[in-house]
Amino acid sequence: MVTTSNPDAALNFGLDEHVEHDERYRRAREFFDVVTGLWDSFADDAFVRDVEAGLYFDPERMHVLNHKGAHLSVRGPLNIARPVQGWPLIVQAGSSEAGKQLAAETADAVFTAQSTLAAGKRFYADVKGRMEKAGRSRDHLKILPGVFVVTGDSLEEARQKRTLLDSFVHYESGIASLSIALGHDVSGFDPDGPLPEIPESNASQSARQRVVDWALDERLTIRQLAQRIGGYSGLEMIGTPVMIADQMEAWLMDEGCDGFNVMFPYLPAGLDDFVDKVIPELQRRSLFRREYEGPTLRENFGLPRPENRFFR
Repeated sequence: MVTTSNPDAALNFGLDEHVEHDERYRRAREFFDVVTGLWDSFADDAFVRDVEAGLYFDPERMHVLNHKGAHLSVRGPLNIARPVQGWPLIVQAGSSEAGKQLAAETADAVFTAQSTLAAGKRFYADVKGRMEKAGRSRDHLKILPGVFVVTGDSLEEARQKRTLLDSFVHYESGIASLSIALGHDVSGFDPDGPLPEIPESNASQSARQRVVDWALDERLTIRQLAQRIGGYSGLEMIGTPVMIADQMEAWLMDEGCDGFNVMFPYLPAGLDDFVDKVIPELQRRSLFRREYEGPTLRENFGLPRPENRFFR
C-alpha cells in the first residue's frame, strides 16, 4: 500500500498533477477501508453450494458495502469468496509522519529504508508505539528494512563485487533517479558541485531528506549523489556469510527490525549465494526457520487471521 512519490503516477488516474502529500495518505486510509470491506463481503460459511435446493450461497451471509467517502464511492459486494488468509497481507512503505501513522493503523508489514541500526531502532520504537496507541498489538506488524546483501568468501571479494556494480551506473540514469528522490530536476546543475538548497516538494518527504542529509554530512557532489541513488543507497551488508549474519542478528536482537526485505545485487547468483551461504549460518543461530509454519504467507509471518468486520 504505497501512495507513490512519482508525480507521473497521477497521469494514470485521470489527474493532471499529483495529489498533495498528506491528502494522498488520507485517500490511502479510505482505500484500505474500502478494500478490506470488500474482502469481508461474504462470511466464511456463506457459500453453502446446496445442489438439491438450488442454493449457491446464503444471501443473509453477504454484506453490501455501500461506501461513500471523500475520495471513493463503492457499492460492492465483491464477486468472490473471502480470501483464505481473511485478507491478503498488507505491506506499507513510507517513513513520513503520515506514512508511519498509516502503517501503525493498517499494515501487517512495513518496508522501510533505514541505513543504520540507530535509525532502525528509532523507527521501530516510533511505529510500534503508534500501534499501541491505535489499540493494536505490537506483534501484529513486522518491520522489514530493505537490505542490499553482497556475499563473498572474504570481505575484499565482497567489496570488489560492490565496486564493480557501482561502476555500471550511468550518470543520466542516476541523475534522473536523484531528481525523482528530491522532487526537483537537478540535471542542470554542475555535476561536480555541491547540492544546492532544495525546497520541500510534493514528492516523498523521507527520501528527499535522506538525500539532503547525505549531501551535507558526507559533502557529496551531485555526481556522487547520482552514483549512489542510481545504484543502491540504503542499508547494505557486505562481507562473508558470518559477517552478514552478525549484522542481521544485531538488528534483530536490538529491536531494529523484525526481519529483512533482502535485495540481491544480481540474479540468480546473488540469490544463490544468500540461500546457500548466509541462510545456513542464520539457521545455525536459530534466526531462520527450517520448516514453514503454515501454507499461507500470513501464517509464516506469525500473524493472526483478521476477523470479518460484518460477520462473527
